[in-house]
Amino acid sequence: MEASTGLFTSSHDSNELVAIQGHDEPKHVKNLDGQLCEICGDSVGVTVDGDLFVACEECGFPVCRPCYEYERREGTQVCPQCHTRYKRIKGSPRVDGDEDEDDVDDIEQEFKMVEEKYKLMHGEILPGKKSTGDDDENAKLALVNEELPISSYIIGEPGSVKLDDRVRTHDWKLHQGNLLIETDASDDPEKAMKEETRQPLSRKVAIPSGKLSPYRMMVVARLIILILFFQYRIFHPVSDAVGLWFVSVVCEIWLALSWLLDQLPKWFPIDRETYLDRLSISGGQEGNELPCLAYISREKRPGFQHHSKAGAMNALLRVSAVLSNSPFVLNLDCNHYVNNSKAVREAMCFFMDIQLGNSIGFVQFPHRFDSLDRNDRYANKNTVLFDITLRCLDGIQGPVYVGSGCIFRRKALYGFDPPKAMKRPRLVQVHSKQDENVEDASITVTGADEDNKQLLKSEMNFESKFGKSELFVNSSLTEEGGIDPSSGQAALLKEAIHVMSCTYEDRTLWGYEVGLNYGSIASDILTSFKIHTHGWRSIYCMPKRPAFRGTAPINLTDRLNQVLRWAVGSLEILFSHHCPIWYGFNEGRLKGLQRIAYINSTVYPFSSIPLLIYSLIPAICLLTDKFIISSVGTLAGLIFISLFLSTLASAILEVRWSGVSLEEWWRNQQFWVIGSVSGHLFAIIQGLMTAFSKFNTNFSVVSKAPNDDGEFHELYTIKWTALLIPPTTIIVFNIIGIVAGFTDAMNSGEHSWGTLLGKLFFSLWVIVHMYPFLKGLMGRQNRTPTLVVIWSVLLASIFSLVWVRVDPFVLKTKGPDVKQCGISC
Repeated sequence: MEASTGLFTSSHDSNELVAIQGHDEPKHVKNLDGQLCEICGDSVGVTVDGDLFVACEECGFPVCRPCYEYERREGTQVCPQCHTRYKRIKGSPRVDGDEDEDDVDDIEQEFKMVEEKYKLMHGEILPGKKSTGDDDENAKLALVNEELPISSYIIGEPGSVKLDDRVRTHDWKLHQGNLLIETDASDDPEKAMKEETRQPLSRKVAIPSGKLSPYRMMVVARLIILILFFQYRIFHPVSDAVGLWFVSVVCEIWLALSWLLDQLPKWFPIDRETYLDRLSISGGQEGNELPCLAYISREKRPGFQHHSKAGAMNALLRVSAVLSNSPFVLNLDCNHYVNNSKAVREAMCFFMDIQLGNSIGFVQFPHRFDSLDRNDRYANKNTVLFDITLRCLDGIQGPVYVGSGCIFRRKALYGFDPPKAMKRPRLVQVHSKQDENVEDASITVTGADEDNKQLLKSEMNFESKFGKSELFVNSSLTEEGGIDPSSGQAALLKEAIHVMSCTYEDRTLWGYEVGLNYGSIASDILTSFKIHTHGWRSIYCMPKRPAFRGTAPINLTDRLNQVLRWAVGSLEILFSHHCPIWYGFNEGRLKGLQRIAYINSTVYPFSSIPLLIYSLIPAICLLTDKFIISSVGTLAGLIFISLFLSTLASAILEVRWSGVSLEEWWRNQQFWVIGSVSGHLFAIIQGLMTAFSKFNTNFSVVSKAPNDDGEFHELYTIKWTALLIPPTTIIVFNIIGIVAGFTDAMNSGEHSWGTLLGKLFFSLWVIVHMYPFLKGLMGRQNRTPTLVVIWSVLLASIFSLVWVRVDPFVLKTKGPDVKQCGISC
């Protein structure tokens, strides 16, 4: 009988062995050719011995070392795929439970390995052995393979050499990966620098699958239900209200596509974690000075375009390059302040990261605001944007620049491309007989010559690109920043005044290919779009303590003007040659989902048209006694109920993984409707006028100053603006429709109440979304501007009179019922 090796099991009351797995049976191991972590998406990396890092020896599930160590330290300590407990890998710190494993090397044995390695490195001879040639060869072989014999000697044996306890403990910690490798800087400073920067400064933290997977499943379910919903709506028209049915279906399709555009970039949300303790601090060392503080007031003349905030930022960018030329630039609005002293160090953990640092163009922080009312009536916090959308974009190519609270890499603002990844040098063998005797018969060919040629070509265009300033051009060529120490202070100040003059940007690429872009009021979105199309990526940093805080407009009129400004800027980008639908498409540096996010950020104002129509349809149905849906059967009822429940469930699951409260999410939904039917609607008109005429849109700076006349005084102040008319008209029109619907139902009998409930539901749903606007319109003393009341009542009356002409409250026939009396007329 033949026996085969493998794994067997049996019990004490059984005489048979059961083979669990033989050595000849193939193990089901996941393919590791991709070498990407399934948790964070980074490279799996290699071990300290240079082999491919494998976290789980059972299934080979690809996990990088930072995720592996984080799961062992903070998580369940098991593999996500096979749920086998992670074993400690060489170079990783110990955690609770490692001492219970049978195959884990113990501490005493590690001391032996450290001591023997110490002896071999110092040329000492093992106790009890003589120095022979064979022994020397064995020692060299052990050093080469970095493997030492286990039973060579025992610590404490007579005649053996003992190591100091402190040195032994230090070496053991070093072996465990708890300490950085310390080298003598005087011997090899470059090696010491490399050893310090070996550990990552940041890592991705995946959203727990228990929270994210149900959300994704619900989004897919909602999409399937939407398809079934449109199948029913398209193939079941309303014969007696074809016009209302067609318009409503078109509006529903547009809103569904808008939802899909908004949802696709939300598929890969992530969090990030920084290691500030690993960041070296030098800003105290000789030769490194603190950055200078200078207040700049740029030159302005009549007849010259100053380009508002973007122009001021570009002037500051040039002046700072001449005076200090730091490689990184912090942008803060005047109404923001630093709330976290470690904010800059948080950003440096990404910029200085050895793996991704060179490809990062900017680090964006979320905006947090003071002086807001407790209920955040007008959704000034923008939590859906800052706590959901931007976190999701961080999982693709990075968040967009939102105008403040951002740290840029100066090179990215100059329009340069990110450095390409280092490629393995190509070896060309030399086969001539003369070179055969040369010790190194291969020549390393790199792309340095080609890069130098490209650099020389680009230098010829520096003057037309950056302007006529030799100091500034020279500063743009430095990799690590800094200025020429030979330049005098007087010369620097003279050059600073020159580069911030209003004529400096003439016949240059400032505002178009260099610096913040001038092509739109929303220069922040356009600037980040251009940076991403160059191939840079951005990072979203959310420290526990907010990095920056500021003030926001809490007045209804100011808030609507702010929404109008953003929407006009987005449409200006859409109608320009920087349209994200096609700009930079051939280069292929902008990821697909990132492009969809930018497209959505420019076309979203057009959703105001179907949303406005859909907000008026319920009132029209109540006034005309028509409905947009045909008779509802059992299947249709299930589809409608499923669509409503899936919408509610997806919202709940979204706030669950994001940490946003349901109240904040609902406030954002309410003001999305309010802003769409007011600011976005007017933005379409102004955007079209700007794109197809010489009309220039001028906006005043929105007031964001804190309240001085009492707590939330500005919250109750009503200022006249035409933006108040459309939402007020919608509210009044729906109220009139509700009154008309109840009156018609009472005159028609009990059979009409069932249809009335569906119409009332939609009409009340519109009013509930408009409630913050209605509350703000009343003010503290319930006073509303006269013009708003007049225009709203006038428009609502016009719609009501049209309905009275078409379908009045009075009976349609007078006299006896011809069907009952039998009279033939």
